[in-house]
Amino acid sequence: MRLRDTALAAFAPVVWGSTSVVTTELLPPAHPLFAGLLRALPAGLIALAATRTLPRGAWWWKAAVLGVLNIGLFFPLLFVAAERLPGGVAATLGATQPLIVAVLAVAVLKESPSAWRFAWGVTGVVGVGLVVLGPAAGFGVAGVLAGLGGAATMALGVTLTKKWGRPAEAGPTAFAAWQLTAGGLFLVPVTFLVEGAPPAVDVPAVLGYLWLGLAGGLLAYVLWFRGITTLPVTSVAVLGLLSPMVAALDGVVVLGQTLGPVQLTGFALALAAIVAGQRSRPGAQIRQHGRRRAAAGHQRALDGAGVAVVPAHVAARGEPDRLP
Repeated sequence: MRLRDTALAAFAPVVWGSTSVVTTELLPPAHPLFAGLLRALPAGLIALAATRTLPRGAWWWKAAVLGVLNIGLFFPLLFVAAERLPGGVAATLGATQPLIVAVLAVAVLKESPSAWRFAWGVTGVVGVGLVVLGPAAGFGVAGVLAGLGGAATMALGVTLTKKWGRPAEAGPTAFAAWQLTAGGLFLVPVTFLVEGAPPAVDVPAVLGYLWLGLAGGLLAYVLWFRGITTLPVTSVAVLGLLSPMVAALDGVVVLGQTLGPVQLTGFALALAAIVAGQRSRPGAQIRQHGRRRAAAGHQRALDGAGVAVVPAHVAARGEPDRLP
């Protein structure tokens, strides 16, 4: 089950990795925010219509916060970084997200600090850097701040999604619909203030927008948010390294680019970080196994002493103990 959940969650960053090629080859130039808007809002509205489930109570503002963090703010910062920096630099800055999530997991989720996660997070950043950074890479201050801000914004959104969980009345599709709609509505004024009127759209652009909206929006975010709620948050975050790797592979397959020994070494490091991010750090499984054995031994001791153990569901109902 864990492998299946991981594979489904990995679908999202794999599809997102195709965004660069789709944008450059199919979409009108100079309208990245409009592409982000069409990736989020129509998908959210379609999912809302299909599920007919709206937030209740506190989930109105929680869904709005998560939608703005994961989508509404993330997209503009991502596009600013892409415009102000070479693509490789922007991708490398985005690869810092697992490191930020590891910090937030300690601060927000109260998890124990892990040198294992930090070490492999750094390895992932180095690997992505080797794959995408070129000798002409530049570092403009505004672009760097936008790149780090985008990584931090989505990292906080991922962490809060894990902290708040998913309400019982909402399935994965409805949960994604709330956030896609909230993020899309946030993007509406931002897009038209920054980019003005929508561009002219031809048939290739329609196909590109459909791919970004249905595969990269609706399906990807349903599986992504599902993964966040079912898997450890740091394991999901490190899957984001797949995006720049897929983008580099698309460049080879679609644009005829080549990968040298340095890029291949980067691929190996990034893949190692992704695999390691899905595993517990050394000693964690041993300690967990020891705790289970200790609990089992305590249970056997109680049974041997003739102590009746009341099932949790019985105790919760307040039913009388039924002693043998």
